[in-house]
This record gives sequence, C-alpha cells and structure tokens, in this order.
Amino acid sequence: MRALKLFIAFLLLLQLNSTAQSNAKSVTVYQYRHVPEDKVDEFVKRETTYWSKVAQKAIDKKQLSFWALLEKVDGYDMPNSSNFLFINTFPNIDSVGSIWSKAESITGMKMAQIETNSISTTTSQFFIHDENWAQVKNAVPEKDFNYVEMIYHNTNYPDSLISLEKTYWLPFIQKAMDDKLTPQKAWGNALVLSPSGDNIKFSTISYDLFKNLSDVLVPDLSPNTTFPVEGLNKIQAIELNRRGSVIYRVVKVVAAN
Repeated sequence: MRALKLFIAFLLLLQLNSTAQSNAKSVTVYQYRHVPEDKVDEFVKRETTYWSKVAQKAIDKKQLSFWALLEKVDGYDMPNSSNFLFINTFPNIDSVGSIWSKAESITGMKMAQIETNSISTTTSQFFIHDENWAQVKNAVPEKDFNYVEMIYHNTNYPDSLISLEKTYWLPFIQKAMDDKLTPQKAWGNALVLSPSGDNIKFSTISYDLFKNLSDVLVPDLSPNTTFPVEGLNKIQAIELNRRGSVIYRVVKVVAAN
C-alpha cells in the first residue's frame, strides 16, 4: 500500500511539473489597434462574431488558451492612438500562423467579409509572459471582470519588480479583496519579453480588474486597509519613472476552462 501511495505521489509530481513547464513556456501577445470611429461597430461585430469562433476552435485544440478584445475607455490623443487591445495566450507561440489561417472554413465566411486589418491599424505588439494572479473568492469572471486598468511599470530590474509584487502586493490584495476592503475583483502581473530598449517605456505590466467603471475610477478603499509599506517602498525604489495606466472595457473573452 505504501508503494502504491508513493507511486501515485510520483505521478502527481510529474503532472504538476509538466503543467508548470507548460505555463512557463506559454507566451501572451498584446496587440494594440487603432480603429477609426466610423469603423468601430463593424470591427467589433467581426471580431466578436467570427474571430472569437476561430479563437474558440484553437482553444478546443489547445493551440490557444486565452483570447480577449478590450476597448479603451480613456486616454489622450485618441484619434492618433490605439483604442483596442487584443490579448492572446499561446501554449506554443510557433503555432500562431496555423490558428488564424483556417478562418474561412471555421466561420463559413469569405475572408473579405470577416477580416479587420483593412479597417484598423496595428500600432504596436508586445510579447508578454504572465506571472502572478489573484482573484476574489467566488468570483464569476463573466459578471465580475468587466473593466481592466492596465498599469505599466518601467524598471531596469523587471524580474525583481515581479518578485517584489508577488511577495508583498499579491497577499495584500488577495486579503483586501476577500475581506471586501476594496471593490477590486482580481489582480495580475506580467513580464515584457520583447521588444525592449530606450524607446519602450515599460518592462512589466500589472492589471486590476473591476465589475464597474466607477470602481476603477474611485476604488473606495476601506479606511481599515493597511498597506504593505515596506514592499511598496522597495518597488518604488527600482521604478525609473511615474507609472502609466489605461482603463479598458472587456468586450469579449474566450478562455480555456
């Protein structure tokens, strides 16, 4: 019996190790798009009606684990900057081409009727590695995750910043959400893999998720909240400049169960 228990434990360890390695190799792509105001309705229709089906097919085949379309709800110089953000997570980044090439057969539509490149402009694209995640107990993503505040951090020590957030901010925000000290519903962070350089003003990203826009704009933290001051000081010490942030509305998500 002891030998059987050891064998089962060994199999479980292998499975957990395999899952960890798979997650370690996954890559998320952030693609920022600018869509002219008179094309927004058609763009959203095509993406949510047709390309979400292509994403679902890829998820069913385990070529993709997450697809999301976000619409910016604030910003500056709006006519000349991105107003939509795609987020796609690939277990194998080398399979990207094969995922989108079968759109016609999956949707039953001609490419000219569903493509969105002609009505939008890709302004930038980043390769990201998702790192840490926390969400409120009993969260219902399709009801609770309606708005995302993307926070852009710039540092010469991105691994250290991610580690500090994991050590100090993750347990703090998890407890604050569970104890209803904040209306925030989830939090995560990610490391920017590429591109990098002097022209790129952020090297890590964190994101706060909320149910309502008012909760993002006025988080209304409880006066009983005790912040991890030591950790926040350490994080601030390695940041190069003021953080940037943008609020997005979640238009549609397709994700693996």
